[in-house]
Amino acid sequence: MINDIKAEAEKKMQKSLESLHSAFKKIRTGRANPAILDSVMVSYYGQPTPLKQVASVNTEDNRTLTVTPWEKNLVPTIEKAIMTSDLGLNPATNGDVIRVPMPMLTEETRKEMVKQAKADAEHGRVSIRNARRDANSTIKELLKEKEITEDDERRGEDEIQKLTDRYIAEVEKALKSKEEDLMAV
Repeated sequence: MINDIKAEAEKKMQKSLESLHSAFKKIRTGRANPAILDSVMVSYYGQPTPLKQVASVNTEDNRTLTVTPWEKNLVPTIEKAIMTSDLGLNPATNGDVIRVPMPMLTEETRKEMVKQAKADAEHGRVSIRNARRDANSTIKELLKEKEITEDDERRGEDEIQKLTDRYIAEVEKALKSKEEDLMAV
């Protein structure tokens, strides 16, 4: 029973970590990274569709992304979608190819993005702790209903705490990596 609770808590913590990684992908660094455009939605025959499903996104050089639509008539739609996204990017069309230059990051912009990364990391830590709290309360319920012993409860809570510590360390590692990435000129 405790193993089921632990497995459920680990699943929730893993989802929190994945959510953090996807949030970090949206924070752009000075380098071109195709994952930055993952959140851009394009109107494709009246349906909002992810950009990567209607075009290929590649890195041309360290500072430029190229977007090549599968259909030529989508060029203006994709260009508009990139401009209206909250990424602060200004695409330039060259025939069938859309080039998206990455603007240089100022020191102030970098610090703002580090602040955003820290806020995202804190959100991840909170959601991991919430998974721990839920698991521990489930264990306490089992003890209250006399389905497990006090020793099982302590052992279960210790295992949940170790799991929590491991995932919090993963969040810290991801944050440190993102900060270094953002502050590198």
